[in-house]
Amino acid sequence: MDDISPKLQNQIAQFQQVQQQLQQILNQKFRMESQLKEMDLTIDELKKTPEDSPVYKNVGALMIKVSDRESLLREIEDDKETSEVRVKSLDRQEKMLREKYQLMQEQISKAMGSGARPSEGSDDN
Repeated sequence: MDDISPKLQNQIAQFQQVQQQLQQILNQKFRMESQLKEMDLTIDELKKTPEDSPVYKNVGALMIKVSDRESLLREIEDDKETSEVRVKSLDRQEKMLREKYQLMQEQISKAMGSGARPSEGSDDN
């Protein structure tokens, strides 16, 4: 990095930050989507379970018997809705960061004059 300009060094540092931010967003999105799948399964199972079957809820390290299953179902569906909104927000952030990533990659490649990508092996998910 000694033979490149301070401006280009700064651009590369910013590019690496965007790359890290994008990876963090992708990780958060993956976790949220996994939680959504789990919530869907829980809702399906709760609806399939006979009314007279006991239902339990995790609260910290405890499992507590739930007497009002409709309330529990609404609670899970509300949590699911909140998670869906969060995933949409993460989608927007991902899109914005991917565009910024692409633009910075092109600028750095152009500045280096080689047309080579400044960082190979990045996540293209």
